[in-house]
Formats: sequence, structure tokens, C-alpha cells
Amino acid sequence: MSRGFPRAGVEYPGSYADVRAWFPTDAACLDYLDWLRWPDGFHCPVCRGTKAWKLPDGRWSCGVCGRRVSATAGTIFHGTRTPLTVWFAAAWQMTTQKHGISALGLKRTLGIGSEQTAWAMLHRYRTAMVRPGRERLSGIVEADETFLGGPEPGVRGRGAQGKVMVEVAVEQVGRGLGRCRLQVIPDVAGPTLREFMLAHVEPGSVVITDGLASYRPACGEDYEHRPEPIGPSGQQAHELLPAVHRVASLVQRWLLGTHQGGVKPAHMQAYLDEFTFRFNRRRSRARGMLFYRLLEQAVQAEPRTYRSLVAEPGSGRRDRLPPPPDKRIRPASLDGDPVDRPWRKAVQ
Repeated sequence: MSRGFPRAGVEYPGSYADVRAWFPTDAACLDYLDWLRWPDGFHCPVCRGTKAWKLPDGRWSCGVCGRRVSATAGTIFHGTRTPLTVWFAAAWQMTTQKHGISALGLKRTLGIGSEQTAWAMLHRYRTAMVRPGRERLSGIVEADETFLGGPEPGVRGRGAQGKVMVEVAVEQVGRGLGRCRLQVIPDVAGPTLREFMLAHVEPGSVVITDGLASYRPACGEDYEHRPEPIGPSGQQAHELLPAVHRVASLVQRWLLGTHQGGVKPAHMQAYLDEFTFRFNRRRSRARGMLFYRLLEQAVQAEPRTYRSLVAEPGSGRRDRLPPPPDKRIRPASLDGDPVDRPWRKAVQ
């Protein structure tokens, strides 16, 4: 259950300084996840019992079935060996930076042992960014398809190689943009586009598209379809459908900038979900609100194994030598004792 209108400085931190002050230990992070997961009080995820007591390690002991339950059990944090202080810092970096953060950037920022660990953390967060039952787009909605991916030689448009076809829908709000939806699609056939429309656009909305014939059966009787054929108009596509082209341009710039065009086609939908999560909340009164919403959804999302996240399990090199014994694999917790001005104690 959502708390509706959380307040900065009360329900969520307002700055990174607040993050470090609120969550100095892994125990504090666990308690926050506990508070988010069970806003109406603990209930056992196994037997649904509500009679329980808190254990010294932060877990609950169910008074009905006797199981010991952690706030991270059955969530994206399930079984993690990464300290929660690192998870929280990653969530803040991911949601409050305008262009997000790459796995390599997160590894360098937080001192994580490997880029693989950083990527898996970010990708687990991406699986929690689509809220079940979210409201569909409404009002006047532009829709068009585009191709996204890294730079590839050859033709552009529908004949492009090595790219992913993506359907884009964006609300028109006066001269500005409202919310958007992006989804990888296999083709532009009528049934495919209709499935997208029904999933992401409220029936009764006005849908503006180009002259592609597939949009007519896709809209059917559920939407007021306003096609804008490019040829007879004498205008460019970005002039007839400015909202979807602006959003598609922002997505492509983000993929090529933050992620250096290295997103695999099989992972594209997860990255589109991340872009949509941040874009649709760009007008939030506080950036910490995105941090709050992500963690709120993360404790309701299903756990994911690393193997289920990667596009090609087992495709990595198998001839790599084992890491040296002194190499740190697990990231260190940000939980630690304050250090009293070590620079003053340095030997000159």
C-alpha cells in the first residue's frame, strides 16, 4: 500500500547528506525496507499471520507458523551479499542523476568489486520500475515506432540492422509533454500495435499517428484515431509528431551517452523502463521522491537470480584465471566507524 503523499525529511531523505545521516548502518536500511514493505504492520508472506515479534537481528518471528522473515525475503534484495548501505547509495545515484548512472560509473563511485555486481544491482532495480496497475496514458496521445540501439552501419529506418523496434506513445499537454510509454515490439502489424494501445492508452483517448495502415485496426472503435500522413502534408515526421520524436531522441541520447551504446537488444526493455520511470517523474517536487518510490516498489517486486537477468547465460569467457586471493569480490558496506581526519596524521 502506498502512503500517498510522502514528505521530504519525514518519509524520505531530501539529499544525499540525508541519505548518509538516515542510513549510516545496514540495520537502519533494513528497518526502512521493513517500514516500506509493511506500512500497516507485519504480515507473514507464508501464512499471512499478523502475530509476530521483532528479533534482535531485525527479522520477524511469525507467531503463527514460526518462520523467521526478513524484510528483504522474496524481494529483489533476497539473498543478496551486497550490503544494504551500498544498495541504498546505488538507488540514490540511479534515481536522482538526470541521466542515471552506468554500471561502470556505479562501480567507480561506490568502490564495488566488479562491474558485473554493479550491473546486476542496477538491473534488479530496473525490474522493479514498472508499477503493477499503473494508470494508462489519456487525453491526446501521439504514437509512432522507432529504432533504438548502438550506432550501426548501413541503412536507417525500418531496414536498420542490429537495432530494436520500439513503440513510443506520449501524452500531449498543451505545448509540453506528459507521460510516456515505451515498449519493444517485434513488428508493426495491426494486432501487435493494438495490444500496445490497449495496454498503455486509455480507451476513449485521441491517438495521433502517421499514415501507417496498421494503426487503423490497432485503434479500432476504442480510440479516436487521427492519422497524419507524412507524404501529403509536405512536413517532416518530427513536425507532425513532435512529442514522440523528442522522447525517442532523448532515449537514444541517453543510451549513447550514459551507456555508450552498449545495451544489448535483449536488455533494451529494462533500460526503457528505467527511462520511463525517471521521465514520468521529472516534475517531482523533490528528487528524493524517486528514491522513495523505487524502494517502495523494490520491496514488492519478485526476486531475480543473476542467471535470469543476463541475456545469454554462460556466454562469458571461461578461460579467465581466478582472481587473486587478496582481491575483494564483495563490495564493502558503507557502514563504518568515523575516521578522525586521517590527512592530519599522514607522515610527511
